Amino acid sequence: MQGLGNDYIYVNCFEENVPDPVKTAKYVSDRHFGIGSDGLILICPSEKCDVRMRMFNADGSEGSMCGNGARCVAKYVYDHALCRKEKITLETKGGIKVLQIHDRNGLCDRVTVDMGIPFSAENMPEEIEINGEKKEFTGVDVGNPHAVYYVRSAGELKELDLERTGPFYEHHSRFPEGVNSEFVFVNNRKELTMRVWERGSGETLACGTGACASVFASVRSGKCENEVTVHLTGGDLSIRYDTAGGHIFMTGPAAEVFHGEIYIAE
Repeated sequence: MQGLGNDYIYVNCFEENVPDPVKTAKYVSDRHFGIGSDGLILICPSEKCDVRMRMFNADGSEGSMCGNGARCVAKYVYDHALCRKEKITLETKGGIKVLQIHDRNGLCDRVTVDMGIPFSAENMPEEIEINGEKKEFTGVDVGNPHAVYYVRSAGELKELDLERTGPFYEHHSRFPEGVNSEFVFVNNRKELTMRVWERGSGETLACGTGACASVFASVRSGKCENEVTVHLTGGDLSIRYDTAGGHIFMTGPAAEVFHGEIYIAE
């Protein structure tokens, strides 16, 4: 399944068992020797919600939350009749999320995710040094950690060599457990353009939590309105920050690409 090109292998753990998800994530994510994906997501039963999501990056590390993954989980359980509800509760390592289904002809077309209340320290932006250059970032927690960096032009954003520099941002000593890094150009007060280097997966075509973090940082710094379209490499997300209640909402598509079986040797 994929959400704006952010693709994961999903396993229905209502029926299947994955005894070693770390090993499985590394294997299936390999685009040459496995299936090819940004990681592995397990769709599991939950004792306190309708469904539970476990998310593993391509390097096998377990993530706390994935916005695009949450939308795909919602589509899977709705379309496959595991949970035919307009509002689905999702248990994640980053907290409980509420997923609003947008039905079209009996299938899930889009999903709005209540991402909860983001958090950012008061002493932002903060400055660090990357390869001898000083960089300002705003740190935001949306169930997982993000560092938001602003660029001066769309051209500068396009020319970023994230394949080379991304690991320096992710593994900077300021972030001992690694961090997701967003690079943002403010088009206008209702549009942002973003590229992302995800912790454990590298550059991906989209990151839902990253889009939410970028909007939150931008609203807080007065750069944009509270309803914004975020343009990502894989497509657009609609992000709304409820300044009164503090919650941030993400709306976007989810798609099932193919299904099948894979044998993983012991």
